[in-house]
Amino acid sequence: MLGLNDSAPAAPKDDLIREGSDASFMQDVVETSKTVPVIVDFWAPWCGPCKTLGPALEAAVNKAGGKVKMVKIDVDRNQAYAGQLQVQSIPTVYAFWQGQPVDGFQGALPGSEIEAFVNKLVALGGGEEDGGLAEAIEAAEAMLGEGDAVGAAEVFGAILQEDDKSAGAYAGLVRAHLALDQIDQAEAILNGAPAEIARAPELDAAHAQIALARQASNAGPVAELHARVEADPADLQARYDLATALHAKGETAEAVEQLLEIFRRDREWNDGAAKTQLFTIFDALPAKDPIALAGRRKLSSMIFA
Repeated sequence: MLGLNDSAPAAPKDDLIREGSDASFMQDVVETSKTVPVIVDFWAPWCGPCKTLGPALEAAVNKAGGKVKMVKIDVDRNQAYAGQLQVQSIPTVYAFWQGQPVDGFQGALPGSEIEAFVNKLVALGGGEEDGGLAEAIEAAEAMLGEGDAVGAAEVFGAILQEDDKSAGAYAGLVRAHLALDQIDQAEAILNGAPAEIARAPELDAAHAQIALARQASNAGPVAELHARVEADPADLQARYDLATALHAKGETAEAVEQLLEIFRRDREWNDGAAKTQLFTIFDALPAKDPIALAGRRKLSSMIFA
């Protein structure tokens, strides 16, 4: 999570929600999201679920107190960006941060999931100061980074005894077990997290990390897959398998490049598998990780091309 000093500035409360258009999209959404996360609600006056979702989103945005903004786009009057973002049904909601789409969903959601969605964006944009056990979490993270997964797991476990709703400690404990190659144990820990924090950004990242760890256990030999791709650059399955194998070896940047190449060649291949895998990798990385930032920027440029 970002530190308090890195948090996005709060938006003026009288400018949190506005009606947008294709003409104002770049300014209202892309440029604004470079400082404050922006939710884009694609809707239409005739859409029944939109009449429920829109007010619920507005309430959650207002509750966030300026740490998130919202732009409403009537797709009947503004079809250009809806088309570029492949909006196929409404309501469709996208979240933008740092000029790029980072999350989204289709259809109406229950109030609890809407609030969780907005809270995730608040955290991505800077979040709130984590009091109490923040120093202990930082120490455990340092241990994990230095390779002491067993010691880190013990510290994260102790933190959870003090605060059983610490998303940071749950996520850290999951990563510690993944580092010990205990994927089933990591998943059991994650599944045991309290419902109140189930949609926290740290736990979303942990879900992605577990999914990638399971893929890594089935990854093929990198050299052989490289040879297949070189022999037939249009073999997108081989390229996808290569990306999986590269990520399993810790070559995340190279894996992202292979997936971006698949998206460039055929964004709809295998039901959009490349884009889905890219977001899984991005979600597993810290929000400000250079690989995630660069990858999101490149993907965004392709989407808007």
